Amino acid sequence: MTLLDVSIVNVALPTIKVGLHTSDSALQWVLSGYALTFGLALVPAGRFGDARSRRAVFMAGLALFTATSALAGAAQSQEWLVLARLAQGMAGGILVPQVSGFIQQLFRGAERGKAFGLLGATIGISTAIGPLLGGLLIQAFGVTEGWRWVFYVNLPIGVIALPVAYRLLPAPTAPDGDTPRGEATEGGKGSRRGRFDPLGVCLLGAGTVSLLLPFVQEQQWHSPAKWWLVLVAAVLLAAFVGWELRYARRGEPVVNMSLFRARSFSLGTLLSLLYFAGFTAIFFIFTLYLQSGLRYTALDAGLAITPFALGSGAAAAVGGRVVHRFGRPLVTAGLLMVVVGLVGATIAVHVASGRNVGWETAAPLLFAGLGSGLVISPNQTLTLGEVPVRRAGSAGGMLQTAQRIGSAVGIAAVGSVFFARVAAHPTDWAGAFQTGVLVATAFVVVALLVSLADVLGGRFSGRGNRAAK
Repeated sequence: MTLLDVSIVNVALPTIKVGLHTSDSALQWVLSGYALTFGLALVPAGRFGDARSRRAVFMAGLALFTATSALAGAAQSQEWLVLARLAQGMAGGILVPQVSGFIQQLFRGAERGKAFGLLGATIGISTAIGPLLGGLLIQAFGVTEGWRWVFYVNLPIGVIALPVAYRLLPAPTAPDGDTPRGEATEGGKGSRRGRFDPLGVCLLGAGTVSLLLPFVQEQQWHSPAKWWLVLVAAVLLAAFVGWELRYARRGEPVVNMSLFRARSFSLGTLLSLLYFAGFTAIFFIFTLYLQSGLRYTALDAGLAITPFALGSGAAAAVGGRVVHRFGRPLVTAGLLMVVVGLVGATIAVHVASGRNVGWETAAPLLFAGLGSGLVISPNQTLTLGEVPVRRAGSAGGMLQTAQRIGSAVGIAAVGSVFFARVAAHPTDWAGAFQTGVLVATAFVVVALLVSLADVLGGRFSGRGNRAAK
């Protein structure tokens, strides 16, 4: 639900504008506001789940997400919708890091890889299938009211999932092997872990918002003054790191900086940021190209993206099962496949004419999707493989935050190139798409270089890049 709502709203924007008479600025906030509050909540919510109860935090996030989805669907004004989306993003950020925390807590070795494989398949499918589902809902319920069902579709899922979560997800448990002697377990009161870190939360939150805001508002906030916020973010995040190092001497911080001493976590987080910068931006500009440039319906645009979703879902499940055998080279191979697939899609758009683009890009997008499935879940398994269970939620939140920052930066960079080309050549939507894809591919290539550096560095140091047992 949470990741579907990142992409499903893209195809609904034209109908939201018709049905609710929203301004362009409000439409931008419907998209960017969700991403902003989602990224803001991830790490603090992950830490809180580690310290108290992952099940309770998961259920609170799920209940809030379901309620805010209902509020968004019932919106009677643009202000109402924007506020509902801000709250919905916050709820998603509360829910998501608990998932990786539970996987770390409940599984070990190859079984953990399989679990992350299913999570990766969910991430790939939900991100890519959003435009298709959105198109189907709008087609079924009409242009004026169809957008409401983009949000209402979450309600039955949430209502069913809440009691299932209470029954099946584990409550806080006794100490496990990952908890040092003398340190309390999840939910321990009066312990180092039980203390929260309010200043760290505030510094991280302010730094994250300052970093994300100029990117998510890149198309609407035209003043170059917005880029000063990146400098502000650098100062705030540097202060956050300094405070966390100091706080770690007397308590458990929001993010324990010792996590970044593990090669797998630091390089894997960087790789994830770079990959999502290219991965997410592709869907953004492809949907715009098809709907605005070629006059595809929302449903047709969603169908054109489906091959990527199918390939990603299938390969992610397989990648999770074999990552413990192949390690980081599997991610490297997946990234190479994505690069080849995206270049193939660019060539297909150059060769294809008119409305045949959807068919011509199907094969290269399927190939890129297969590669993507070998990147997301295996990288998550490797990145979190050396993380202690007691820090799984905050570490998963950091990884997800890197993905959200990457998505925002990628959409801003690729979108600016895309819109600049359209402004200069209003009829050349194909050229704009090709230029945008090249920028997105450049992000994936840099991620590929990071993966190669990890593989080679591991060999030179005599350590394999395998998932932690």
